[in-house]
Amino acid sequence: MQISGQCHCGAISFTALIDPHKIVACHCTDCQTFSGAPFRAIAFATPNNVKITGTPKHYVKTADSGNQRAQGFCGECSTNLYSTEPDTPKVYGFRLGCVNERAQLAPTVQIWGNSAMPWFKTLQGVAMHETGVGSGLI
Repeated sequence: MQISGQCHCGAISFTALIDPHKIVACHCTDCQTFSGAPFRAIAFATPNNVKITGTPKHYVKTADSGNQRAQGFCGECSTNLYSTEPDTPKVYGFRLGCVNERAQLAPTVQIWGNSAMPWFKTLQGVAMHETGVGSGLI
């Protein structure tokens, strides 16, 4: 499936060919911290199937294991776009939040479940409002 996306300000855009049956919801603490959310959904693409327009900035995170991941983001608006290997990318993990087709890409597997928020499984029973207005929170 062909996807497209962009950062919030539009300075960086991308297209990629992905397998829509291999979407991951990652609950690791790095994904929680980088995304500012309880998990991050990811679509994978090989470099030969990726086109990026604009110049992302990179932050290289070294895991406890010693593995390194380059986090690609917009230097203007800070939108987190993808992660990849820092020197020679073998795969890009695009963040679904900036993918235009995100509503069509449901995760097929969840990983790092031991780091998942304990309330995550109960979220389905929480009231859904169409907007923030009238929710009593905003």
